[in-house]
Amino acid sequence: MSSGKEKTKEEIIQFVGVSSLAPSEQEVVQILTTEYFDKIKRAVHNMTNLTVHVKAHNAEGNRKKYSLHVRVQVPTKNTFESCNADDWELPRAVHKAFEDVQSQIRHKLHTDITRPR
Repeated sequence: MSSGKEKTKEEIIQFVGVSSLAPSEQEVVQILTTEYFDKIKRAVHNMTNLTVHVKAHNAEGNRKKYSLHVRVQVPTKNTFESCNADDWELPRAVHKAFEDVQSQIRHKLHTDITRPR
């Protein structure tokens, strides 16, 4: 017997390069990604994959520069990717990458229309 509930696709968040970060940095990336995942899922109703690629440059020096690339894949032709998201602070780099993706989604899908239909 079926339970009457429809089976939904499992949402996939894929992290690349996060294992090279410190545990506290991994936690920051995880928390911020899950927050933005909910926002993106509301804007793009049928998201298939979210990939977060993290690189740390100059890891042996005093400061690290973080570079992030976020890719949102949807079943249509559109794939949204962040560009130029790097910063000396990890949380700021994560915010830049996700804000770039959200602005691309708003631009392509016109999710910011405020007038009634």
